[in-house]
Amino acid sequence: MSDDAVRIDIWLWRARFMKTRGLATTYAGKGRIRIGLGNRPRRVEKASTLVRRGDTLTFPLRNRIVCLNIIEVGERRGPAAEARKMYELIVEEDVPDV
Repeated sequence: MSDDAVRIDIWLWRARFMKTRGLATTYAGKGRIRIGLGNRPRRVEKASTLVRRGDTLTFPLRNRIVCLNIIEVGERRGPAAEARKMYELIVEEDVPDV
C-alpha cells in the first residue's frame, strides 16, 4: 500500500468518525458511503476500498449527512485536533425526521 492511499475503514477510524476499527469496517461494508461528487459517485461496498488525498466522501452519520474532502490520509489515530486536520467539511446537514 502506498503512503498516499489507505483503506477507507482505517481512514474513518483515524479521522475519528468511528470509535473502533471494527465499527469502521462494518460501516464501510454496508454500502452507505459514496466516493466522488457529481453524476457518478462510486458506492463503497468493501472496507478495503482505498481513499486518497482529494477524494470526496458522502455518508450518513447518526442523524446527519456528512460530505467532506480528504486532505490527508494520516499515519495514526491521534487526538481530535489532529484528526480534524485530515478533512475539510463541505456540508453537514441534519436529516429530517420522517
